[in-house]
Parts: sequence; structure tokens; C-alpha cells
Amino acid sequence: MVDDNELERLRDIAVPTPDGEAKARALAAAMQAFDLDEKNSPVAKGTPAGLRLTERAQKLWRDIMQRKLIATPAITALVALPIAGYAAFEMLKEQQPVMGGDNGKVTETLADKPAQKRAPEQPAINAPLTAAPAKAKKTDADAETLANSQMAPAAPKPATEVDSLLKQEAAPEAMPAPGESGQLAAGGKAGSPGKVQFSPPLKDEAAGADQAPAGSAAAMPASPPQVADSKLMVQPPPMPADQMQPREENRDRIETFKTNPVHETAQDPVSTFSIDVDTASYSFVRRSLKEGSLPDPDTVRVEEMINYFPYDWKGPDSAKTPFNSTVTVMPTPWNEHTKLMHVAIKGFDVKPAEQPKASLVFLIDVSGSMDEPDKLPLLKSAFRLLVSKLKPDDTVSIVTYAGNAGTVLMPTKASEKQKILAAIDNLEPGGSTAGEEGIREAYKLAQQSFVKDGVNRVMLATDGDFNVGQTDDDDLKRLIEKERKTGVFLSVFGFGRDNLNDQMMQTIAQNGNGTAAYIDTLAEAQKVLVDDASSTLFPIAKDVKIQVEFNPATVSEYRLVGYETRALKREDFNNDRVDAGDIGSGHSVTALYEITPKESGGEQVDPLRYGQAKVDNGGVANADEYAFVKIRYKLPDEDVSKLITTPVTIANEVKSFDAAGADQRFSVAVAAFGQKLRDEDQTANFGYDRIAEIANAARGADPFGYRAEFLSLVRLAASLDGSK
Repeated sequence: MVDDNELERLRDIAVPTPDGEAKARALAAAMQAFDLDEKNSPVAKGTPAGLRLTERAQKLWRDIMQRKLIATPAITALVALPIAGYAAFEMLKEQQPVMGGDNGKVTETLADKPAQKRAPEQPAINAPLTAAPAKAKKTDADAETLANSQMAPAAPKPATEVDSLLKQEAAPEAMPAPGESGQLAAGGKAGSPGKVQFSPPLKDEAAGADQAPAGSAAAMPASPPQVADSKLMVQPPPMPADQMQPREENRDRIETFKTNPVHETAQDPVSTFSIDVDTASYSFVRRSLKEGSLPDPDTVRVEEMINYFPYDWKGPDSAKTPFNSTVTVMPTPWNEHTKLMHVAIKGFDVKPAEQPKASLVFLIDVSGSMDEPDKLPLLKSAFRLLVSKLKPDDTVSIVTYAGNAGTVLMPTKASEKQKILAAIDNLEPGGSTAGEEGIREAYKLAQQSFVKDGVNRVMLATDGDFNVGQTDDDDLKRLIEKERKTGVFLSVFGFGRDNLNDQMMQTIAQNGNGTAAYIDTLAEAQKVLVDDASSTLFPIAKDVKIQVEFNPATVSEYRLVGYETRALKREDFNNDRVDAGDIGSGHSVTALYEITPKESGGEQVDPLRYGQAKVDNGGVANADEYAFVKIRYKLPDEDVSKLITTPVTIANEVKSFDAAGADQRFSVAVAAFGQKLRDEDQTANFGYDRIAEIANAARGADPFGYRAEFLSLVRLAASLDGSK
């Protein structure tokens, strides 16, 4: 055993100075070891093989951008989010000193541990990236060399799937395992190929998310991850302009339909359809044209374009008959071989003093999808206009829905105007869209405030993006059919675009004893909710159907212009259980048939070679009639229909198109425009200039400027279409 005193003595002895020979031997040994190490490993001492993780993230980002591996902006966001979070996480780790602990010992860091053996908490993805402390002072030359090495594009490689590239670039070290929740996925199950995932946020980040406004989108990185090093900030090169992705296609849901065909009268003499007083299509077409694009043909419903305009048709003499019909036969301006049979219906105009009390439930969509200037803000302004139009004894209730539905305002007299307006002004968007729950709540409230012998109506304002509860159109249709039996009518007002569910709105409006309108501007809100308030709010007839029987002796063929989505079976006409359109106070409804007179030379269908090719009308009554028009309707509070009939004879015919009334001619111009936008064969050779000429000549009294605006739309369409 060594004596402690001996140890103390040895410690105090001075270390002998090495002589020259010892120094030479030590230097030779060091050089030999250095040369041997250089042969075995090309990597400098103290430097891990390959790029640092943050550098790999940048290289991956550059490869993605330069090789155009991302197909859409949505996938770009999916990839950017985990890359940004991962780079931030690794940079925060690098801030920890390598040397630490007691006695100068080397301390193991998180970066030294295998990824599969830990479940690290990642920093908030949107947190600012903090520069790692510089380990050595860098000169300007060093910074320039580093910038050139990191900014240089990678050698060209064939484009691969995103997941393959991720595996290739992350091969040296495993990526952190994704959490069980909070995953951002491109499709499939968690952890499966083709996924881009991120781990759950930190507790502080989750708390911040809970405090964010409902319906607001999570912030996404505006640029690829950045590396801060001393004075140098290195970024991947920007994507060239020619590689920028086009704007994502809008997600409007529009019902597709085929244009009505030509029917041969001898084989199919009867045409049946429900009337349509909706105007949504015209507003949608106008918005498209004013934004510089021709409308999708399926957004063009010709009858809604025609019925957008007020017409001075002859109305009924008294309220006992809710409407009057006028039929005019005239030459067709786009086909010299055919004629137009123009059927005009005018509803009885209820005087303001005679209008019944109204109980209105505003059902307002306040989901996150409504957070656009042309949605909830415009909606609020529109309903403020309507409130100013109501009488003091009318009642207003407000139901809103987002993730769930709730009553914002219990039934309140319109005399308390400021209370109603304050409730409207306080509406804010956020959350998902539980439209079905909102509909149920609104009808329930309408029953609570039901006015006997008055007007009871739910007024739904939405972009139609239902995504919670019943979202299928057929399910919603059945719900509305059930609720309409309570005597509560429904109006639907669409707002916004790129997410508009026009198909759903048409479905529930048609089956809820109501109408549908599309509000794209405050001026349109003024038209629908103020100028046309009587026809919008006060029904005078419901389930109105039209059936026309054509005489094969005088008409070879016929074609109904528009009303494709309102077609009914022949037997539906006399079935009072079949729902149809409704007419409000003062409403104008127009229907046009293009007919081919017998032996005019304009037939499009060849006669049959075998069998009865013609009809012998010798001695048959009414052989001189063109057609027989029948209209069925119910009064708002009745369930049994009444019938109005009108024979169409030569007495209804005018000799020339110019001899027809101004309103008839203007409505024909609108019909031609609608068919032109749908690219129908009948108007293929009928120019926009001719449409504008007819409309301008028939402009007549235009106190609100609607017809002047129509002329401007025709000119816009001509410019966009490039046709004459």
C-alpha cells in the first residue's frame, strides 16, 4: 500500500522537461496516426458524417421546389408544416453546449440519442427560429463559402413521390416519431406510406390555439425553413414564376343538367313542369361576367334569368284569383321556321296595407366558411335592410349555427329595431357547419312564434357548406318536406363563391315551399329584400304547376326553354301530393316554348317510315288550336288544388316579332342570352349583337336600371366569348 506522504512527495516533484529526441518521437507518432486516420475516414475530426439535420431540411425543401414534386398548393402546405417544425426543433437542440457538466466531462445531448428511443416535445411550429450560438468567429470569406455551398442546386434527379424523397433525405438519422394525434396527413392511415405528419403541439401552443377565434385557419409557414448563423441568413431559392401553381379550382357545388330536347308532338304531345320564381342563376352569371370569366353552363338556368326582371303582365282583377295568365305566339328571332309560344303569369299584388302579419326566423350561417367579405359581412348588411322594411307588429327571431345551433334572439317585435340590429351586428364567424341542427332549431322557433292567418317563414342565409349532421341533399330534402307541413315557408339566400352549395340550396328551397336567391352585392340585397319584399315574403299561391298539351295537327315539334330542373311527370300534374313552385305577391313568371308549325320545313325529327306517321284531324274539335295550357295551384293555407285553363289559338298570335309587346321581346332577348351562355345549338348562329339590339329596342321603362345592366352583361359576354 502506498503511503500518503509518498503520494504528496511525488505530486510536488516537477515534471522533467522533454529533450529534443522525445519531442521528435512524439511528433512522428502523431503524424503517423493522422495519416492512418485520413486513409480510414474522409470526414474531418469532430464532424458527424453527412449534412446536419437542419441542412438536410433545407436541401429537401430545395429539391421539392426545384423538381416540382408538389402537385398542388394544398400538398405544399402539408409538406412545409412538418419540415418547418422539424428544423426549428433541431436548431433549438443545437443551442445546448456540447461540453458541460462537472470536471469538464462530455455531456450527452438529445441529438446523440437515437430518435426511436425518445418522444421529444417539439416547439410550436410557428415559433420564430433562433440562431444557434457561433462556435468560432467567421470571416466574410467563410460566410460567402458557406452561402455558395448551401445555395448551389442539387444535381438533377428524376421526380419521385414525396414520401420516397423524405426517406432518402432522412436516411442518416431517423425522423422523430409522429404522435398518436395531431397528425397532418395526405391520406390513408397514420404511419402509412404517403403520409406527411407532425407531432402534437406543446402545451403552450395548444392553449394558444384554444384562444384563437373559431373558424380561423391555422397559420402556415409563408416560406421554407431558414437557418440563422451569426450575420448570415440562408434561404432556399424562390420558385420560378413559370413553376407557380395555378389557383385552386373553386369548390362550388352546382347541379348538372342537360338542355331540354326537341319533342315530336305526335309521339309526346304533353309537357309538364313546376314554375320557378328563383333568381339565383342570374346573380351568379352576373358575378362571373363582372369578374372576367364566362359562367359555367350549369350555373345558367334560363328560366331564372328571365324571371329575374319585373314585367308588366296583366294581373288578376281581384285577390279571389291569385294570378292571371297571358299567352302570345310570335316568330322566333333566331329561327325563321319556328315560333315562340310565350306564357306569362302575373300574381296578385297585395297592397302594403293589406299585408298580413309576418313572423320571420333568420337562420344565419356563422361557420368558418362564412369568414369572407362577400359572405357574413354582406349578409349582415342585407338583413339590416330587411329589418328596416318590416312593419312594427312583425316578429323577428334569430338562430345561428356553426359547430352547433343556438338561438341568438328570441321572437322580438320589429318595433324594437335597435335590439334586432344589435343582435345582427354581434354575429361573428367560426367553427364547422351544423346546418341540419340549425334548420331544426329554426323551425322549432317558428312554431313557437307562429302567426295564425299570417306569414310564417324561415329565411336561411348561407354559402350552403353543411358538414355536420345530415349533409346529404336527399336527407335534407326529406327533413324540409316534413317541416313544411307545419305551414312554415322557407326562403334561401346564397352568399359568396368558391364554396357555394347551390345544388343543396335549390333542393331545400324547392321542397320547402320557398324561393332561392343569390346575393352578390348590397344592391342585389336591396332588390331582393326591399324592392321585391312583397313577392319574397308574402305567398299568394303554392304548388303551382303548368301542363301544356300541343295539337299535332298544327304543331310538329316543340321545346321548352329552361325549367330543366323543374320537370314533372305527366301524372304529377293532378297529384296534389307532389310539391311544386310558389308565387309571391306581384310575382311575374314567364315560360317559353319554341314550336315548329306543321309543314313549316323546320322539323328536326324525321317522320316515321313505318306506322302512323301523321295524325288525321278531320272532324276533330279544336283542330285550329296550337295548344291547351293548364295551370294548377293551391292557396297558401289549402291542400286541394284549383285549375285554370287557356286555349292557344291564332287569336293569340302576332304577325311579326316587332309587333309583340316590349316586355315579351325583352324576355325573349334574355332567353336567347341564357341559351347562348349554355352554348345551345338553337342559338349557335345568333350573335350577341343581335341579342343586345333586341334588348335595347325593348328596354322600355327601367326605373331601377336592371335592363341597362343586362345590356352591359351582353357586351361583357361578347368580349369574353370572342363571338359576334
